[in-house]
Amino acid sequence: MSAAETFAKLRAHARETALVASIGGLVEWDEQTYLPPSGGDWRAEQQAYLAGVVHARSTAPALGEWLAELRDSDEARDPESDIGCVTRELSRRYERETKLPGDLVEEIARTSSKAHHAWTTARRSDDFAIFRPWLEQMLALQRRKAEAFGYEASPYDALIEDYEPGETAESVGSVLTGLRAELAPLVQAIVGSGVAAPSEVLRESFDVETQAIFGKAAAQAIGFDFASGRLDVTAHPFCGGAGPNDVRMTTRYNEHDFADAFFSTLHETGHGLYEQGLPGEWFGLPPGEAISLGIHESQSRMWENLVGRGRGFWRHFFGPLGEAFPVAMKGVDPESWYFAINEAKPSLIRTESDEATYNLHVIVRFELERAMIEGDLLPSDLPAAWNEKYASIVGITPPSDANGCLQDVHWSAGLFGYFPTYSLGNLYSAQFFDQAEADLGDLEAMFAAGEFDPLLGWLRKNIHQVGQRLSASQLVERVTGKPLSHEPLMRRLKAKFGELYGFG
Repeated sequence: MSAAETFAKLRAHARETALVASIGGLVEWDEQTYLPPSGGDWRAEQQAYLAGVVHARSTAPALGEWLAELRDSDEARDPESDIGCVTRELSRRYERETKLPGDLVEEIARTSSKAHHAWTTARRSDDFAIFRPWLEQMLALQRRKAEAFGYEASPYDALIEDYEPGETAESVGSVLTGLRAELAPLVQAIVGSGVAAPSEVLRESFDVETQAIFGKAAAQAIGFDFASGRLDVTAHPFCGGAGPNDVRMTTRYNEHDFADAFFSTLHETGHGLYEQGLPGEWFGLPPGEAISLGIHESQSRMWENLVGRGRGFWRHFFGPLGEAFPVAMKGVDPESWYFAINEAKPSLIRTESDEATYNLHVIVRFELERAMIEGDLLPSDLPAAWNEKYASIVGITPPSDANGCLQDVHWSAGLFGYFPTYSLGNLYSAQFFDQAEADLGDLEAMFAAGEFDPLLGWLRKNIHQVGQRLSASQLVERVTGKPLSHEPLMRRLKAKFGELYGFG
C-alpha cells in the first residue's frame, strides 16, 4: 500500500474519531449550561461511554500499523508537511494513549462529571467537605494515569504533557519562579504607591441583558463569527467546540461588576477566534488543532488584556458604552474608565484578577497541585494550604473556601497540569503582540479606528493556520526570531502600571 493510500485510511479513521469526540464536547458544554440538576448521573454515564469509544478508536491496532508504515515513508520526512505533521503528532499520542487502560479512561470521565456537580454545590454552599471526597478520587485516578504514562522525575511531568508537550514540573517551576521574582516588586510598588483606581465606576448598575448585547457586539467586532458559534451563560466561563463551524463560548454576568462579564467574554472570544482560525478541513487531525494550551491561552489573554484593556480599544468603544449604559456611565471620562479597568491590587479570584497579579494566582495553583500529585499535600489540608499561600504569594487571605480553594473548576475535571499554561500564555501573548506591532505598525491607532482585522489576519497567518506543524517553542522562534522570554510581558506591565500608579 502506498503512503498516500495509508494516509487516506488514517485520515478517515481520525475523522470518525473526531466526530465522536466532538459529540463529547457538545455533551460537556450542555452539562455546564443547560443540563437539568437531576441529570448529572446519566450524563456521567454518557460521558464515560463516549470517552471509552474515543479511547478505543485512538488505540486501535490498525492505527498503530498505519502510523508505523508512514513513519518509514519518504513523504513523512518533512515534519511540517501534512503527512509528516500527522505522523509525528499522532504517533506521540498513540504511544501515550495505548498505555492507558480503557477502564481508567472511562472512570476518569465518569468521576469528572460527578465531581463537577459536587464542586458546583460545594462552591455554592461554601462547603469544602462536599467536594473533598471527589478531589481525593480524582487525585487517585490522576496518579494512576501518571503511572500508566510513566515518568522520570515527577508524576506531574506525565500529566502536563497533555497540555503543554515538552514541559515538566521543573521547567515550568523555573519559569514561574523567575516571573514571580519580578512580579513581586511590581505589585509591592503598586500597593505602596498610595494611588487608588476609580474602580467604583465598574460597580454601578449595569443591566445584565444590555451587558450581554454589548459583549456580543464587541466579540463580533473583533472578528468572532456568530454564524459558526454562540455565547451562553455558565458558572465558570469556558470555550469549547462541537465541530469546525460550531464554537461554544460561555460567560457569566454580575449587574454590579461590568468587568467580570465583559473581559471574560473577550477572553473566551480569543479562544474562539483561534478555534475558528484553525484549518477546518483538518478538523480532528494535528494540522487542524491548536499547538498547546499555552499557545491557546496566548490568544485569549491577548484579546482580553493587550487589546481589550488598552486605550485604543476604548477610544473606539467608549462612546457606544455610554450609549448602552447612560445612567451608569454618566460623568465618567475615558481616562477614569481606563484606570478603572486596569486597577491592580491583590485580590481573591483568579478570573477577576488584574494583569499585574494574575500570574501570582497561577503560581499558587501550580505549587499546590504539584504537591498534591506528588503526595506532599493531602486534600484534607488543601484549604489551609491555599490560604497560607495566598497570604504569602498574593498578599491576601481568603475569607471563605468559596473564594479560596473552591473557586476553580479545573480539579473537578482532573485538569492537573493545566494551570501553568495560563502563565505561559501570558508570556507568549506579549512576545507575539510585540512582533505583530513591529510587522503591522501602530496597533493602538488601528483599534481606536475600529480596525481589528489587521491583527486578526496576522494571527491567522502566523499562528492559527499553522496548526500543530510546529511545537510551541518552534512557533515562538519562527514568529519572533527569539526564544520565549518574560521580558516583553514585564516591560509592558512595568510601563502600564508605572504610568497609572506614578512610579518607575
